[in-house]
Amino acid sequence: MDLDALRYGNFSQLGEAVTDWEQMTRKLAELMKAAQDDLKAKADKARWAGVNATVSREFVDRTAAEFADAHTQAGSITRILSDTRGELLDYRTQVNDAIERGAKRNLTVVDTGAGTFTVSGNTRPDWASDPGGRSGATDQQAVDDLRDEIQRILSKATESDNSAAKVLNLLVDQAKYGFSDAAYADRDSAARAVVAAEKLARAAKDPASMTLDDIAALNRTMGKYNGDPLFAEQFARELGPKGTLQFWTEMTYAHAGARGSELDTMKALQKNLSLTLATASFSDSDAMQDWKRDLIAERNTNFRAGGAFSPIGALGSQVLSSLMREGQYDTEFLDDYREKLFKADKAAGDAGTDDLWTKGYDALDVVFEDGNGRDPLEGLFDGLSHNPEAATHAFASKSDLDHMLGTTSYTQRGEPLGRALEAAVTGVAIGDHSSAAPPHSSAQVQIMANVMRAVAQPGGGAGLLGNGLGASFGNMAASYMPEISRAFGSSNAEVFLTSSEAIEGLDVADVTRFLSTVSLDPAGRAGIIIGESVYTSGLLEAHLSDPTLFDGTRDQVLKNIGRNAGTIEGIVGHSVADEVVGSAVNHESDYNDALQKKGDFVKTWISTGLGYGSVSLFPESRTGSAVGAAFGGFAGGVIGLAVDRLTDGQQLEGARDQALYSSAKDLYAMRDSVNQQTQWSALDALERHHVALPRDGAADTVRVAVNEGWNDASDFLSNSKGRPHD
Repeated sequence: MDLDALRYGNFSQLGEAVTDWEQMTRKLAELMKAAQDDLKAKADKARWAGVNATVSREFVDRTAAEFADAHTQAGSITRILSDTRGELLDYRTQVNDAIERGAKRNLTVVDTGAGTFTVSGNTRPDWASDPGGRSGATDQQAVDDLRDEIQRILSKATESDNSAAKVLNLLVDQAKYGFSDAAYADRDSAARAVVAAEKLARAAKDPASMTLDDIAALNRTMGKYNGDPLFAEQFARELGPKGTLQFWTEMTYAHAGARGSELDTMKALQKNLSLTLATASFSDSDAMQDWKRDLIAERNTNFRAGGAFSPIGALGSQVLSSLMREGQYDTEFLDDYREKLFKADKAAGDAGTDDLWTKGYDALDVVFEDGNGRDPLEGLFDGLSHNPEAATHAFASKSDLDHMLGTTSYTQRGEPLGRALEAAVTGVAIGDHSSAAPPHSSAQVQIMANVMRAVAQPGGGAGLLGNGLGASFGNMAASYMPEISRAFGSSNAEVFLTSSEAIEGLDVADVTRFLSTVSLDPAGRAGIIIGESVYTSGLLEAHLSDPTLFDGTRDQVLKNIGRNAGTIEGIVGHSVADEVVGSAVNHESDYNDALQKKGDFVKTWISTGLGYGSVSLFPESRTGSAVGAAFGGFAGGVIGLAVDRLTDGQQLEGARDQALYSSAKDLYAMRDSVNQQTQWSALDALERHHVALPRDGAADTVRVAVNEGWNDASDFLSNSKGRPHD
């Protein structure tokens, strides 16, 4: 920065810019509130159909999000500009004070352009008569001191100006279209993030010299900043696509076989690096667009550590996928990478994929204590499980879905594939317990229907359960209890409230065989039972608290819901009983453990007050706010009691002192369990909302309906699959 620019620059224009941005931020805050409280709130409650259900709803959601991002970005820009102006004004005061002090000591300061200046002592008019021959009014030390002081001030002002320009450009470039959600309280915090990224990237370019202490220090910094957009982008850009993959290759080779504290350090590094790159992937700057394209282009490159003896290292795809196990990556980036990886995987056929990725890579281990990372699809599936939108895109093709399911017999990718499928059909990222589950889109329902069809195939579904997919199938079934209930509900389907865009999208025969097959897996069975119980109890409470939700009598509601509960759990009970008859398989302890874990999980959701719509199992009903209130505000009541009974093993009267749902070996004990559970939920709802219905009569209505549904279940099974007694 030139000295005169600091001394005489027109900072009033910068002040006007700050004022304008302050006003803009306030206006955007109002628009953001209006978009959230009016536009989006009304859209969420609206009953969408046809094209509006997919296009218009998504447009409204994205528009509301853009207003929020615009407000965030405007606030960051305002604070950065305001801080910079304040600092520059302070530096101008400091430099002027220094120059004035110098003038009093007969020192002159002159701007010589291009960021340079001179300091000189004034010539004395009587210098020729000075006995010592001194021509100046002061000595050289005073000149040097003033020069150094002004240089320090000017350097700080230059740094302030340059860093502000740098972070503002980075901030604005983050989003090619729309706005960035990067938020900064002041200029210094943004500048520190950029400086920290540059420092870490320099260290990562020389991994061989990094000690465990160096890596621990890197972890601390990256742990602090891995969610910071400017830090993440600057780190990724400075290290480069190839440098990023080479860095992780070197780290995994140098610390292979890590144990104890070293293992903990390396696992933390993998997590922090993954989260940082995930954050960076959302930047739409030209530089990051090139970075992402070039990174994917390295997928077939052979990466070897510097000291490795083998000429075969790791494919770029194996290294990259190992860094996708944590964090949410950008949808477009995942789409591009997934398309190329899927194409290569499908070309090998179902049985050939394991050889494609593992053959010749026997010494490869690019993850720490979680497999070895040879199969890049495993890491990709984990990445998809954290981005539901990308996961839905991934399995929209039935051909791709069928292939990936088929490969699980020849690989170890079953569990991560299951997690990715969960995200795809539920719209909720794995591990995200704070987001409201969105309504199931038509695309999601179609994927669920395709999964059910694959599992329903004779001889095929049971094999998938053994490949690590059973627990995920159970969770998916739980999430689709509204659609499953409508499939069985026939003419009474309107009782079963749902916000699904494809409410009739499931085939009843496929649903029957799917539930029957999944019920043979302990964790899958636990998911179905928890899901049915939670949906039934919430549904009973909704209808009994608001009779306008269904155009019929409350007696009809009790009958329809009770019969449906009996049908769904009857399919489970009969299927398990058939399996016992056929092979004497007994996994009761595994089932009880799974039921307890899933129940504890649901109780966690309830205790946080997130409400029915926030539980990833079930979206809010499309019928209106009343149902949202019933499923949300009352979640700790009837639903909570239902879950407690399931997981705490409350005793049943007249059921041979057997705990509720503790065993499915006895078909009639399980029938009594679902019957009692449904009756209790109905009576809890009557009491909670002071509904004037005879308790004994309501309980008897439910009892008869559940028994009818239980008997229906046997017919559904006999009509859809072969059974041991047929």
